[in-house]
Amino acid sequence: MSGADAAGLERVSLSDLDGSGRAQLFEGEPKTVRLTLSEGDEVPPHQHPGRDIVFHLLDGEVDLTLGETTLSLSAGDVARFDGDQDISPAAVTDCEALLVLAESA
Repeated sequence: MSGADAAGLERVSLSDLDGSGRAQLFEGEPKTVRLTLSEGDEVPPHQHPGRDIVFHLLDGEVDLTLGETTLSLSAGDVARFDGDQDISPAAVTDCEALLVLAESA
């Protein structure tokens, strides 16, 4: 985890986090998570009510199902969506993503 300096700056290196699954980068809001999946892994459909989500795929390929729509994302792609719908990422290859889950206005 990180600690804030006197100016309120927090800094985390993704390489310092545990190498698998989900890792929360900072305490508090907005919730910021690093997600790693191995090829063939998927997260079951779930929701994040009251959240706007930014999903930045850092590495690999993932099929991101949002409700009835599936987006095929490649490294460098960024998607923004409403967390009130069913969400299910499925790794086409080993992948790593950074997610920001902000409280909806």
